[in-house]
Amino acid sequence: MNKVWRSVLMMCALLLAAPAWSATDDYRMGTGDVLRITVYGNPDLTTEARVGEDGGLTFPLIGAVKASGLTPSAVEKDIASRLTKGGFIVDPNVNLNIVQFRGQQISVLGRVNQPGKIALEKVSRITDALALARGISADGADTITLVRTQDGKTEYREISVPALFAPGGEAINELVQDGDVLNVARQPMFYIYGEVQRPGSFRLEQNMSVVQALSMGGGLSPRGTQRGIMIKRRAADGSLQELDAELSDPVKKDDVIYVKESLF
Repeated sequence: MNKVWRSVLMMCALLLAAPAWSATDDYRMGTGDVLRITVYGNPDLTTEARVGEDGGLTFPLIGAVKASGLTPSAVEKDIASRLTKGGFIVDPNVNLNIVQFRGQQISVLGRVNQPGKIALEKVSRITDALALARGISADGADTITLVRTQDGKTEYREISVPALFAPGGEAINELVQDGDVLNVARQPMFYIYGEVQRPGSFRLEQNMSVVQALSMGGGLSPRGTQRGIMIKRRAADGSLQELDAELSDPVKKDDVIYVKESLF
């Protein structure tokens, strides 16, 4: 992924900023959120309240309502059910909107242009977080690691950056939550030397083959040969292997490709 693509990524992230929040989304509310709850045809029940330290709020007729840790739709269903069971309203249409998003912090670390902690002022998704971190840097990887701790358990999730912007990418462009860590690792590299036009280190792209690697090195020099290409690769036990390579062979992280000089 080149520098141009990085710029496109950042602009796309800005354009994909989350729209106005609705109860159909899966955001889980928490202490400090300000909620506006209405019941169709019953303006006297309209309530605007902040979720308290106890995780709840007070709603007319039914009293305390739990909100922390629940989605807007779950609270809507709870209020509607209690209004019905209490004999107050038959088949109530309850609508909950988040008026003010509570202060949350996430961390965006690694190969981004502005790493660090970010205070969220609205419901945000992965692309929003990347935009707030000024996008992925030129040497950033094509995957993001999302680290999330819930109920004392920490999970690690790998997210493909290109997939975020491919058709259907909205399915993996999930909401970030308070305390989340997004980490962009350094893009894996490979190295090429010997009889090529531009020896040096290069980004390892997904599913790259030896022939593609050679093209990134500018191709063979006039003295180079496709015969006898060698790959030096670090094995799992740390030992260095020397492998004869075919043009169709895959290139792996930290591979060193050596192109020999033609004898004729």
